[in-house]
Amino acid sequence: MANLFTQHPKEVGESYGEHLVTASGFGFTMVIGGLCVMMHALVPFLFVQTGSRTMDRLHKRMTRRGDKVNWERHPII
Repeated sequence: MANLFTQHPKEVGESYGEHLVTASGFGFTMVIGGLCVMMHALVPFLFVQTGSRTMDRLHKRMTRRGDKVNWERHPII
C-alpha cells in the first residue's frame, strides 16, 4: 500500500511530503488562475493577462522539474 503513495513521488525525485507540497501548490495556483479566467470571461477588462501569465509560470516550473535526473528510473547503463 505504501508503494502507491511513494512510487510516483520517487519517480520525480521527491519524497511524499515534498510531492504533496509541490502538487498542492500547482493545484491551488490552477484553481485561482481558473477563477480569474472565469471572472475575465464575465468582465473582460478584469484579469486580462492573469490566465496566460499563470499558465506560463506553471509551465516553466513544471519543465524545470524535469531537469532533475532520476538515476533509478533512467540509469546511464
